[in-house]
Amino acid sequence: MSGYVYVWAFRVAPSQREAFERAYGDAGEWTTLFAQADGYDSTTLLADRDVPGRYLTIDRWRDEASYRAFRLRFAEAYASLDQACEGLIEHEEALGSYTAV
Repeated sequence: MSGYVYVWAFRVAPSQREAFERAYGDAGEWTTLFAQADGYDSTTLLADRDVPGRYLTIDRWRDEASYRAFRLRFAEAYASLDQACEGLIEHEEALGSYTAV
């Protein structure tokens, strides 16, 4: 398991769920962007079984320094993709960064 994990929660409208799952899933635009960075491990997209339209993403990195380096190097691409995906999401919340133990 990776040493640095970042978790986000999302609420997505029914009409946007398919597009959201494509963008944030295994082969989506976000994982494609992350995969360009040294130290990126994986992303898991979870759909809540009890609350339709509620999702979590769990991004795994080798360490926090790798994540920070990615954010600096790919800041423009990150901001552009974030803006492009804005219409898919009703609400998003960073749930924090964690260390695998």
